Formats: sequence, structure tokens, C-alpha cells
Amino acid sequence: MPERSAIFIDGAYLFNVLRNEFGDARVNFGLLPSKLTLGTNLIRTYYYSSLPYRSDPPTTRESAFYNRQRQFFSALKLLPIYTVKLGRVERRGTRDDGSPVTEQKRVDILLAVDLVKLSANGHIQQAVLIAGDSDFIPAIEAAKSEGVVVKLFHGANCHRELLEEVDEHYRVDQPLVDSIRRRDRDSGV
Repeated sequence: MPERSAIFIDGAYLFNVLRNEFGDARVNFGLLPSKLTLGTNLIRTYYYSSLPYRSDPPTTRESAFYNRQRQFFSALKLLPIYTVKLGRVERRGTRDDGSPVTEQKRVDILLAVDLVKLSANGHIQQAVLIAGDSDFIPAIEAAKSEGVVVKLFHGANCHRELLEEVDEHYRVDQPLVDSIRRRDRDSGV
């Protein structure tokens, strides 16, 4: 019987990898799970992010971006065995040009809690993580102590300690992105 696996995606991190390393590549998220969990029984793909900041009252640009993101998350929820979990964005100040300085909150904790819960309860034997932040190291250590094999997919900007902690790590590369790239005829997310 194949091992059970789950995918944990830090959405902001993946978005930045696709934007900065692959020219804003648009991908079909319906294809992604099968590329990351070969030979396992995928129980769920978790996508963690937050809705963008909006001023009070919001600018036209903020409202448009907020609505696009809300539609994107709604579309992800319609994909088979996908769960979207949202944190919050909080304002932390103002830049010299008057634009807000914001920070995403709770997203890393949501991911870490799910990774530890699924591992400790024996629901998964393999965790696939798309992230680059060393904040996940304690959760990875906990998962590994439960016998879970942790695989990391990452971009160029990835914390070295995170690479050292996981069991296996793979760079998100052009062949992977090309295999999940959205085509004009795609109806998926």
C-alpha cells in the first residue's frame, strides 16, 4: 500500500518564486499535486496565504487586487482535495511614498500546526513542503520525530537551515514549472 502524503504550500513564497524566477509564470494548480507526490496516496493539498491589505477606504487598485485574490482562493477551493487556509495582513507603517508597509500574520503557524497534527496522528508518512522560511524547522523536526519523511521544494531564496533540516530538497526548476504551466485552453486555476 502506498504511503499517505500531504502537500503544504506557502502561497506567498510560491508566488514570489514564480514571479522572480520564472517571469510571473501562471501555473495550473490542479496539475501540481501529481508532480510532487509520485508513488504516494495524496490525502490533501493545503494552500496557505492571506487576502491582501486594503486601506479604509480602499483604493481602486487595492479593491481590484483583493477581489482577484479572493476569486483565486475560491477557485483553489474547488479543486479536488485542496484546502485553503488564510491568515491576515496587518499594517505595520508607511513608506516614504505614502504606501503602506504590511506583514502577513498567522500563515506560517497555520501550516506548522497542520504539519504537526497530521504527523502526530499518523495520517501521513510523507510531507511535501513548498517554502523557504526557517520558521518551519520546529514543525519539521516534530514531523520527522513521528517518522514522516519531509520533502522540500524551494526557489533560489531558501534558508540554509531549512535545507539542512528536511530529508530531501528539490529546486523548483524550469521543467517542473513547464509541466504545470497554464495553457490558454486550461480552465483550471
